[in-house]
Amino acid sequence: MVAPVKSKPLIYVIDDEVDIANLVCQELERYNFDTQTFTTGEQALSAIKKQLPALCIIDLGLPDMDGLSLVQELFNDKKIGVIILSGRNSLPDKVLGLELGADDYIGKPFDPRELVARVKSTIRRLIVSEEPTTLLQTASFGDWTFEQSTLTLANHKGDSFMLSAAEAEILNILLNAPRQILSRERLLSEDATSFDRSIDVRMSRLRKKIEQDHKNPKIIKTVYGAGYIFTLEVNWQ
Repeated sequence: MVAPVKSKPLIYVIDDEVDIANLVCQELERYNFDTQTFTTGEQALSAIKKQLPALCIIDLGLPDMDGLSLVQELFNDKKIGVIILSGRNSLPDKVLGLELGADDYIGKPFDPRELVARVKSTIRRLIVSEEPTTLLQTASFGDWTFEQSTLTLANHKGDSFMLSAAEAEILNILLNAPRQILSRERLLSEDATSFDRSIDVRMSRLRKKIEQDHKNPKIIKTVYGAGYIFTLEVNWQ
């Protein structure tokens, strides 16, 4: 049986570089987080079966598996946040990490203070996504409905998708301002520490789910030089 997460947020740091893992833990514990370290993916997965953390910080260069495979596996559990902390700083790695479900991507070397800020931001997003809402729980647009309580998108054909907390956050902003041009700064405003490219990746993920042709989007359009616009009428229930 999985034990509940304690009131002090629990962070799993999964990195075979022990010195870096210890540095991360020391910094997080200064800000009232509990931490545990693991040097392999299998160790972390075994621990998760016993107790869910609030968030996992994952290095991609694990000795027993590619960290991206671990990110993809954890994405199936929306209650766990994921931040990649890796020396693999190429744009393709960052984009792929976000595509697979990571909430954020931080390159090594890193500023410990920035890491803490991004951890706090990710956990805030997860808490908001899990809070019960008394109003505006379901949005309908075109052939789609979006359930805020479960972060689920479904259409009339029976297709259904679970969104990550980051995807749902952006979709909520769009749904609450239909037919308005929203700047990239507005979409980043709730999470100012995210790097700008993450907006493009999350938009791409949303478009692949709801657009007939995500390369020629009709629902979420790019307004070049200005931002994005959600083109459909939205009805809330």
